[in-house]
Amino acid sequence: MGQRIVQVDAFTDIPFSGNPAAVCVLTAPQETEWMHNVAREMNLSETAFLLPESDGYRLRWFTPTLEVDLCGHATLASAHILWQEGHLKPQEQAKFYTRSGLLTANLKGNWIELNFPLEPAVPVANPPDFASILGGTPLFVGQNRMDYIVELDSEEAVRLLKPDMTALARIETRGIIVTARASANYDFVSRFFAPASGVNEDPVTGSAHCCLAPYWQAKLGKSEFIAYQASARGGVVQVIVESDRTRLLGKAITVLRGELDC
Repeated sequence: MGQRIVQVDAFTDIPFSGNPAAVCVLTAPQETEWMHNVAREMNLSETAFLLPESDGYRLRWFTPTLEVDLCGHATLASAHILWQEGHLKPQEQAKFYTRSGLLTANLKGNWIELNFPLEPAVPVANPPDFASILGGTPLFVGQNRMDYIVELDSEEAVRLLKPDMTALARIETRGIIVTARASANYDFVSRFFAPASGVNEDPVTGSAHCCLAPYWQAKLGKSEFIAYQASARGGVVQVIVESDRTRLLGKAITVLRGELDC
């Protein structure tokens, strides 16, 4: 019998929206090359692999082209599967040992709450020809250990943005977070482009909100936000800043179950 794999739409409770992630709860250790191959085969923005370890799970995330240091939506999807398939009881906390340290998740009614690190950015100079590559004029450009963050002047500018993906892929970074204050309903909106990581546009990026949270905290003078990632699929993220941590809340729904024969 092969290894089971599940596909979950994260940061949504509506099928075929939010951000899809594949989740594989391993029954035995697997080689990194095998995980790379599975992620390439699934061809989603992230595939998560979990292996029981100590009082939790070793968690690794792979795009179709590389392993990443932090991923929110695939962690949300992983926690969802641990509770849904009975690996954990609803009152039990999910603990994940990752390349970004210990991450936890708790079930809060219909919501899953992730405890992630803050990833603040510092101001930096624009990469060469950045405005023309991005397709918009930045009000601010910053960078943290993973990504650039760019503020534009309006929600409309974020929603209508059409970057040059070929040129964007040449910028040495995991991804580009583009954001603006929301015109209504939400505190801020964002989009996330990561062609250098094999994902032109990620539908809903939990880890990007670890950077967005301190940025908008400083600008808006508050610590709790309702954010919307304005991709074609779209998704809602509740964000709470606490000291050096970010609490991210979202929903998830399983859409596909299968089995790997290799």
